[in-house]
Amino acid sequence: MRAIVQRVLSASVEVEGRLVSEIGPGLLVFIGIHESDVEADADYICRKVLNMRLFPNEKSGKAWDQSVMQRSFGVLLGT
Repeated sequence: MRAIVQRVLSASVEVEGRLVSEIGPGLLVFIGIHESDVEADADYICRKVLNMRLFPNEKSGKAWDQSVMQRSFGVLLGT
């Protein structure tokens, strides 16, 4: 299992011209799944993405200090 992670100001998914999902600031994540992947692999990727420190801490000014969870940002996932 592999994940490509992109920080975004906003992201959306449209299917046949119809808006299916959208987020404001947060992460756009594309997941590649292999037939040999198991549930533990998905759990690992989920924990890793949610806890990656990719956002600045506005209080301390420290870059790359907070996770998407700490900032209450969105995550849009695609496979």
